[in-house]
Amino acid sequence: MPTTPLTARLRTCLFALPAAAALLTGCETPRVDPGAASLPAGVVAIGAVQGDGDTSPLLDREATVEGVVTGNFGRHLGGWFVQDAGDGDPATSDALFVTSDAAPELRTGDRVRVRGRVVEHGDRARGSLTALEAAAIEVVGRGTVAPLVLDAPPGDWERLEGMSVRIDAPLTIGGQHELARRGVLHASFGGRLYTPTEVAPPGPAAARVAADNARRRLLLDDAMAMEDPRTVWYLDGRPAPRAGSVVTGAEGIVDQRWGQVRLQLTAVPAIAPAPRPAAPTVPGNLRLAAFNLRNLFNGDGRGGGFPTERGARTPAELQAQLGRLVATIRALDPHVAALMELENDGFGPDSSLAQLVDALNAGGGDWAFVDAGQGPGDDAIRVGLVYRAGRVRPQGAPATLGDGPFDGRSRAPLAQAFVPVADGRDAGPAVVVVANHFKSKGCREASGAERDQDDGQACWNPLRLASARRLADWLATDPTGSGSDLVAIVGDLNAYAQEDPVRHLRDRGWRDALAEAGVEAPYSFVYDGQAGRLDHAILSPALGQRLAGAAEWHSNADEAENVGEHGGNGRDDAPWRSSDHDPLLVGFDL
Repeated sequence: MPTTPLTARLRTCLFALPAAAALLTGCETPRVDPGAASLPAGVVAIGAVQGDGDTSPLLDREATVEGVVTGNFGRHLGGWFVQDAGDGDPATSDALFVTSDAAPELRTGDRVRVRGRVVEHGDRARGSLTALEAAAIEVVGRGTVAPLVLDAPPGDWERLEGMSVRIDAPLTIGGQHELARRGVLHASFGGRLYTPTEVAPPGPAAARVAADNARRRLLLDDAMAMEDPRTVWYLDGRPAPRAGSVVTGAEGIVDQRWGQVRLQLTAVPAIAPAPRPAAPTVPGNLRLAAFNLRNLFNGDGRGGGFPTERGARTPAELQAQLGRLVATIRALDPHVAALMELENDGFGPDSSLAQLVDALNAGGGDWAFVDAGQGPGDDAIRVGLVYRAGRVRPQGAPATLGDGPFDGRSRAPLAQAFVPVADGRDAGPAVVVVANHFKSKGCREASGAERDQDDGQACWNPLRLASARRLADWLATDPTGSGSDLVAIVGDLNAYAQEDPVRHLRDRGWRDALAEAGVEAPYSFVYDGQAGRLDHAILSPALGQRLAGAAEWHSNADEAENVGEHGGNGRDDAPWRSSDHDPLLVGFDL
């Protein structure tokens, strides 16, 4: 696309140097407006209104500007964007947002002269949008604005606020959690974003990752500001893309709204959808899966009791949920599966656990569940263990832990020893499987040291660390009485890989199965457009030596939420978005 000399110079200055400081000292663009000579008396360059800081130097003063309308979003965003030829300073934006109670029906390409009061829209601490509250608007002709071409994230989005841009660099979709509600996709330059404490220790190192994520992040917005839109126009009839899909040719206007930089799209971008991966396979004669079910509640177990406390709202939604969970577990083909977020409603035939096993066995199967007698724990949700009776046999009784941090906060763990069998005979030593679900990161009721310490670990980190310590101490006492040193801690620890609870277990000699198996860039959960692991398989040293393979199945975290759960967009016998967590699978040679 052709560019003006100023556009070309801006592109060079924005991207030739890696550091913002070098950008300011090394690119000395003359402060000359190519159109300055033609500016009428009293009209100022938009760059003079924007200034080179976070807020306008003319705040609360009156100014008159002239430029070309690049997008009229009055019906949805309450205003429109106007851009001029520039003031020759790459540190200032050449565009403004304009609001008016009685604006003419402006079209893209109209050249307008606007007089009004300079204001800042939004929370200045989070980033505000410089705007002009118009008192007078005059259409003086027609014009064009060539979009500024970006092939990397700028050092400072403030310099491009309100400007028309085209992004030639690929953008990776990281999350769709605002897509159905607000028509927004979370995207990033340079590949997927990872949760800072997944890849760096809490504190300064994680803060550096967070800062880099913020630099690379860009929201793709539909410029509608509507909640629950019927369609998202820029998808052009395509289904919601999985995280990991790649966007090219995104074109729109840089906006700073609701505390985040976003691109208000003005054209349909190209989207290369990320493929759905096949279910993984791992070697070994004992295969173990771990899976957060996202609140499997079955009402009263007899068709009534809906909506449930946390899960399905109707019997039909329960059947859809069961269909997806069964499809997931069957595709993984484990011999033992540790489950989280089961309704804590006993072990009778009407329990959620029993009915899940019945669904697994529909049409023939040998699934059974570990009956702990009660609980474990007294939370509304619990952990559970299911197994293939033809491939393993339980050895001894199960064991649970309900004291200390597991008394009312972290869910009580459940441990059971299993022996692999083949042709009706034991085919290896006992392995102790421990299902876990530590306290979540939500800050409700958190106080004192349990509050967010701004180190990247969110709330309740001391409790999760205490849970890891108490769990390791308990397992050292051989609670199942199996005498086996082959132990697997599996489940949702609500802690990313570099956070204190997981690091504590590693410091005590426990081994991360995915790391030991060489899985690259693992993740099981996507939050706020960032991927990381809340779900873990952590092995005793002896069991780590028998690890044959490990994998995650990205069947859930990358999928848009409306594919499953309450959305109804999808097959009830397919695994996609059966939960918000991805399942993991590990195999052992015993």
